[in-house]
Amino acid sequence: MADPFFTAAEELIDPETVSTAVVVGHIRPDADAIGSVCATVAMLRRRGISASGVIGQTEPIAANLYTIPGCGDIRLVDRLPVADLVVTVDCGDLGRTGTCAEDIRRHRRVLVVDHHSSNSGFGTVDLIDPTAESTTAILHRWFTGSGDRIDREMAHALYAGLVTDTGSFRWGGPGMHLMAADLMGRGVDTRAIAVDLMDATTPDSLKIIGRVLAGVETHPDGPGMTVLTADHGTISRTNPETIESLTEFIRATGQGVGVLLKENHPDVWSVSLRSTDHDVASVATSLGGGGHLLAAGATVRGTRDAVLATVRRAVAGHASALRVGDGA
Repeated sequence: MADPFFTAAEELIDPETVSTAVVVGHIRPDADAIGSVCATVAMLRRRGISASGVIGQTEPIAANLYTIPGCGDIRLVDRLPVADLVVTVDCGDLGRTGTCAEDIRRHRRVLVVDHHSSNSGFGTVDLIDPTAESTTAILHRWFTGSGDRIDREMAHALYAGLVTDTGSFRWGGPGMHLMAADLMGRGVDTRAIAVDLMDATTPDSLKIIGRVLAGVETHPDGPGMTVLTADHGTISRTNPETIESLTEFIRATGQGVGVLLKENHPDVWSVSLRSTDHDVASVATSLGGGGHLLAAGATVRGTRDAVLATVRRAVAGHASALRVGDGA
């Protein structure tokens, strides 16, 4: 029996009315974004729709993401390509589509697929499930329910999003294990994916991580903050995956809120927020961003000291403690 959650989406992507589609992942993509783009493009093509994947930025993406089948075909663009249908995946708000945002705002046929709790919806049809561990988990539920064939390459893409967004299955519900088992049965090499996306590093990367960790700060604001900073000079000397790996250190600080400040451009800071026991999605929303209860982020402009002061005020005012049983 078809899942009614996907009925409107199925109607929107009817090949009788849609011949071309573009699938958009969020800027500064992670494995869930890339895996979702690749899997969705594959599904649409199998249904007879000419589909392509894009990211709305011109900066290179992390090299290890190219181990996900189909990533090499994703284009980095400065505007949205022309297509009958737009599908955004893992984009918590319109701004996360980057250079594609304004064209998406004006498009008449937009499908939003996402699992961020802060996403209020910006599509013609919104498939938003905050209980899903990853956006690829929503896609897996959709594809298996609709009878779309999931081959090994698509399974790889779906698993990549699941294993990274759950921190190697450290948080999430029973469904994530059932999904993983299904994908493993389709030939996924789980060890290789873990090495490619989470375990690989270099001596130079370790040196940079060490310098950033040596500059750790703690602040008493609200539930308490642990702060790491990667300024523009640090970011320009290494690869994106090294910088993103720092989020695991701020998540592991225990109680309170971990903050990673990343100066992607001079005076333009990407603020990553992590916690094990406090709602950081509300903090990110107050800063103009969004995300999950325990993992969220925003972009804040200004000097490092000014940005840190803004984040400290937001954490003190918005990071409410979670009840036992709450999760990302």
